[in-house]
Amino acid sequence: MLLLTCPVCGLEADESAFEPGGEAHLERPSSGSADAGSGAAGTYLYTRENPKGISFELWHCRHGCGKWFHAARDTQTQDFRAFYKIDDPKPVISAQRNRRK
Repeated sequence: MLLLTCPVCGLEADESAFEPGGEAHLERPSSGSADAGSGAAGTYLYTRENPKGISFELWHCRHGCGKWFHAARDTQTQDFRAFYKIDDPKPVISAQRNRRK
C-alpha cells in the first residue's frame, strides 16, 4: 500500500484516496512551432520514461481538496521522497537512500 500526503490540504491516506496522473514535468509542444509536424506531438502523447529509481509523477487528491500535485517516488522501493505543489519547482533528490527494513 502506498501512503501519500497532499501538499495542498494535508490529507494523508493510502493511494485509494488519490488518482495517479502519469509522468510529471512534460513540456507540451506548441501547435505553431517548427517541430509541430515532426513527431513532437506523438512523442508528447505516447513516449514516457520508465526510470529505475526516482520518478516524478502527477497525483490528484480525490477525497480531499481536489487539487493536482507532484510526487517524487522511488520505483525500486516504492517510497515517496517528496510531495510538492504544481507551481513549486522540481526538487533535487538523491537516488541513494537507506532502504526500510
